[in-house]
Order: sequence, then structure tokens, then C-alpha cells
Amino acid sequence: MNWPTTAVLTILHLGAIAALFFFSWKVLIITVFLYWMTTGLGISMGYHRLHTHRSYKVPKLLEYFFAVCGALTLEGGPIFWVATHRIHHQKSDQPGDPHSPRDGAWWAHVGWLLFGESKHSDTRAMSKYAPDLAKIPFYVWLNNYHYVPLLVASAILYAIGGLQLFLWGTCVRVVFGLHATWLVNSATHMWGSRRFKTRDDSRNNWWVALITFGEGWHNNH
Repeated sequence: MNWPTTAVLTILHLGAIAALFFFSWKVLIITVFLYWMTTGLGISMGYHRLHTHRSYKVPKLLEYFFAVCGALTLEGGPIFWVATHRIHHQKSDQPGDPHSPRDGAWWAHVGWLLFGESKHSDTRAMSKYAPDLAKIPFYVWLNNYHYVPLLVASAILYAIGGLQLFLWGTCVRVVFGLHATWLVNSATHMWGSRRFKTRDDSRNNWWVALITFGEGWHNNH
């Protein structure tokens, strides 16, 4: 078991549960906005479509901004995320896929992080699969210290709104974002429709798409 990862995830989940006792509509709206910025811009537009697949081009500063937003989700640095996703595409639902439901639904959802190889900060090993990012010093630094943006953002949230804003803006947002992204790995390889007959088990799942800014249309992707 990866004890540091397990400990952090446990604390965040406990914080998300505690947040239910500190609810307000104002804080919920702020949390939704932060979720859009980090998971929508950071993961969907940034880590996935821009950094991994190079689907479009933006100015470098905006590209870096998307990467920082992605790091705020606690899904690892850009080199780790991009490398893992590229390996997934290369071996999707085949031996070597980091998170295939063929190895178990729980494994695909979160087990691969709790019990698999911990590569979040192993920049050298993951650079093999993301050499385009590894040659840029900013991405190397962000991958090595991917937790720093979240620590800084959490401190700012606590300073501005106290415990309530921290619990919602960090714990609830991160936990919801993690599970939403993990559902793309697990649910969209098990439930939904298949528009294209691909070699993997990818499916289009509308309810996953709703919470992941379209990533649930996984078979189309």
C-alpha cells in the first residue's frame, strides 16, 4: 500500500464529510467555480486535451496556467498525468494499462493509486512517456512539487474564509474532482453506449460527461 497517498486521501475525505456541517450557498458557488477552474480548465482542457494530446495551441503562459490549475486537483504533476494517460491509450484495457476495469472496478477507480506503483514524483521515469514536457524546466519543477500550488491555495482560502472555505474549496472540491476523474477510468469502461467498435472497452456515459466537462464521452475520444 502507498501509505502517504492513502493518508492524504483519507484526510481529504474526512474533511469533505466535515464540510457538510459548514454549508452555505456562497461557499458552494465559490467551490463550483474553483471546480470548473481546476477540473474543467486544469484537467480536461489542460492536462488531457492540451498537454497529453496537443489538440490545440495556446500561448505558453496560458498553457502554464492550465498546468497549475491541473496540479490544484491533486492528480499529480503534468509529466506524471500525461505519461500515465499516454500509457493508458497505448495499452487500453490490455496488459500494462495502469487502470483497466478488467483488473477490477475498484482497481480502475482508485486501487491503482493506493496499491500500484507510486510514480507521482518520479519525474525521471515518467519523462520517458512525456519527453515533450520533460524538456521544459517549468513542467519538471511542477511535477516534482505538484502539491505546492494546492498548499498555497488552501492557505489563501483559509485566510480569506476560515475553516468553512478551506473544507469546501479544498476538501470537497478535490475529493469530488478526484472521483469524477476516476469515473472516466472505471465507469466509462463498464457502462454506457459504444458508438465506435474500438479495441478497448471505452463507452459513452452521459452522467459521467456531466460532471467531467464532456470527458464521459469516452468512446468518442
